[in-house]
Amino acid sequence: MTEPQQTWTETIESSHSLFDLKLKEVWRYKDLVYMFVKRDFISSFKQTILGPIWFFINPIFTTVVYLVVFGNIANLSTDGAPKILFYLAGVTLWNYFSTCLTSASNVFTSNAGIFGKVYFPRLVMPLTIVISNLMRFGVQMVLFIAVWLYYYFQGAVQPNMWILATPFLILLMAAFALGMGMIFSSLTTKYRDIQMLLGFGVSLFMYVTPVIYPLSALPERFKVIAYYNPLSGIFECFKYGWIGVGEFSGPMLLISTAIIFFLLAVGTVIFNKVEKGFMDTV
Repeated sequence: MTEPQQTWTETIESSHSLFDLKLKEVWRYKDLVYMFVKRDFISSFKQTILGPIWFFINPIFTTVVYLVVFGNIANLSTDGAPKILFYLAGVTLWNYFSTCLTSASNVFTSNAGIFGKVYFPRLVMPLTIVISNLMRFGVQMVLFIAVWLYYYFQGAVQPNMWILATPFLILLMAAFALGMGMIFSSLTTKYRDIQMLLGFGVSLFMYVTPVIYPLSALPERFKVIAYYNPLSGIFECFKYGWIGVGEFSGPMLLISTAIIFFLLAVGTVIFNKVEKGFMDTV
């Protein structure tokens, strides 16, 4: 009588492909992702009086500041769109991207204690950041839609079919933040200076992204450069679809998509390489 063939539940390997995201293994740890997302959501507003209301306060105050400074004092163009709606659209998208990027860039340094004690797919942590911030983005998107409906019924905005691309635009922003976050988190394990510079760099990056101004306001020589900013196609497509303003075209979004997925692939390679021995340097 032959013995039944044994199958292993766990396999420990000395190496793996740099492009291997271990998505099957991440799926097995989906309960852990849920737990981390819940933890991040609760801890963000623990011991606060207003709680989740801060989701609305942040974009409202930021929009008001932009309205006063850039809309009234600097008198920047909004392509004829209502200024409040124009700035709120930019703020809503930018808050999600910048928060995901800055949080994902600290994955190794801020979670070194957990990584050194127990094993789980390291990709769980940056994915948790993207998902937990997606919940905040959803709440702020409700605020944007409420303001948009007000102007829509007044006939001040002219949405079009590109509004249907919104889920894809959110996916692109998440992929871009994830890819860049994995790159910076890998670099900060050895060079902490990068972590200090990132916050400053993200603030500067906002001013080369059409958040507070449309691309049409740029001189022609700068438009060529702006077209290769991966966020330009996303922001212009979002504003064009919802508000009906902006210099948007399909090729612009294709350029953004190609650059973003290239950076995501690069981030994956670097992340998988660094995660093997980051505990020796962090």
